[in-house]
Amino acid sequence: MTEETPGLGGENAEQPDVPSGATPDDAAPKAAEPSIAEGPAAPAGDAASKTSAQDSGLTGLTAQLDQVRTALNERTADLQRLQAEYQNYRRRVERDKVTVKEIAAANLLGELLPTLDDIGRAREHGELVGGFKSVAESMETVVAKLGLQQFGKEGEPFDPTIHEALMHSYAPDVTETTCVAILQPGYRIGERTIRPARVAVAEPQPGAQPVKGAAEDAAAAASADSADVAEDKETGGPDEG
Repeated sequence: MTEETPGLGGENAEQPDVPSGATPDDAAPKAAEPSIAEGPAAPAGDAASKTSAQDSGLTGLTAQLDQVRTALNERTADLQRLQAEYQNYRRRVERDKVTVKEIAAANLLGELLPTLDDIGRAREHGELVGGFKSVAESMETVVAKLGLQQFGKEGEPFDPTIHEALMHSYAPDVTETTCVAILQPGYRIGERTIRPARVAVAEPQPGAQPVKGAAEDAAAAASADSADVAEDKETGGPDEG
């Protein structure tokens, strides 16, 4: 006997069940066709909820933006205040530096004032000659570069803030308390007085008329005399006794 081997194309191959009266195409599996039917429309309540959520988000962003702006304004004000404080600090430091420099120079030059007085007296007596003159002039140049200024002149009004009166007298030719002699000149650095000028002062004599008033009286008397002379000429001269 010969055994039959089942094959793919054999007569006994199993065939798919086909209903009676159907064609072979009906037996083939149909591919799934996409559905063209639209889903149901979203309800109106969902759209309103979505719009409300968007509005809430915008409100939240606006609130955050306001907070950021407020914080920015505060930080800007802090920065401006800090900058102003820094500028004030710099000005104060510069002012303190100038003050310290003036104090140091004043302390140094204060020790040299007796020497400068000796140089001044030597100049007044004609003894500032030769090498001593060169040294004295060099020293005066150096102290002038350090800011030392001499003040005090005869004939200027007495000022107790910069003058020290060592001698007092009365004089008929002054109208106010006046410095009539400079015994020792004063010295200053900038607005800082190192030593006041030591002076002799004179005041108007008690009860004496000011010089300006006396001159006015003399002019009035001369004018009156001129008027009397003119009147005598018009009347033919003074009456004879």
